[in-house]
Amino acid sequence: MNTLIIGDIVGRVGRNILKEKLKEIIEENKINLVIANAENAAGGNGITRKVADELFEMGISALTMGNHVWDQKEIFNFIDDEKRIIRPANYLPNTPGRGSSLLNINNVKIGIINLQGTVFMQCNKNPFLIADDEVKALREHTNIILVDFHAEATSEKIALGHYLDGRVSCVYGTHTHVQTADEKILSGGTGFITDVGMTGPYDSVLGMDKDKIIKKFTSSIPVKFDIAKGPAQINGLVINIDENTGKCIDIYRINKNYI
Repeated sequence: MNTLIIGDIVGRVGRNILKEKLKEIIEENKINLVIANAENAAGGNGITRKVADELFEMGISALTMGNHVWDQKEIFNFIDDEKRIIRPANYLPNTPGRGSSLLNINNVKIGIINLQGTVFMQCNKNPFLIADDEVKALREHTNIILVDFHAEATSEKIALGHYLDGRVSCVYGTHTHVQTADEKILSGGTGFITDVGMTGPYDSVLGMDKDKIIKKFTSSIPVKFDIAKGPAQINGLVINIDENTGKCIDIYRINKNYI
């Protein structure tokens, strides 16, 4: 099974480039399943029902989230009923939504887990210990499990990859919007990358207007961040998974700049 994981989608620029190019990427790489991080997909902050449906209509099967999951308040109206949207599992028990999901794609069951880091980020529960519970529950149904670790620190992401090695198909990082060049298959057969990167404005600072960000760093004046305009990029990760064992047998990055 060839799975495409799309790095953090930022606003309309990210959505539009996927609308234009995703089908081509799917065909070129013989993709069976597409997953994307969408916590910045609606105006750079959170997600709406309309934006979620737009992404699903493109052929994306599941959307993982992160620390901006609640930025669009209308999400409370649909997240409990939408199993294709997955927020971090290590939030408190009474939090709306779900931290993992079991999908059936072409009669193949795939488990997806979303976790949030604790280094430089506010979170409620230890992601390593919550991962144990989530993986155990999903492995009763499938050997194919993908983990989106939405975290800031590279060390925390790498550590979780090794911690889950041999128990999941892939651990991939999101959140920093910068694609790392360390994709690998760990000794136990788990695919790993520290960060998948960003799908959004190419000429920007993490998707935001570069002039606004520079002003923030060169003055003491509060600045409202705006999504950059202009050319776009698509960052992604392709993993080939053995459907019987759940192990990763191939992994490579996609980094396309449309300038």
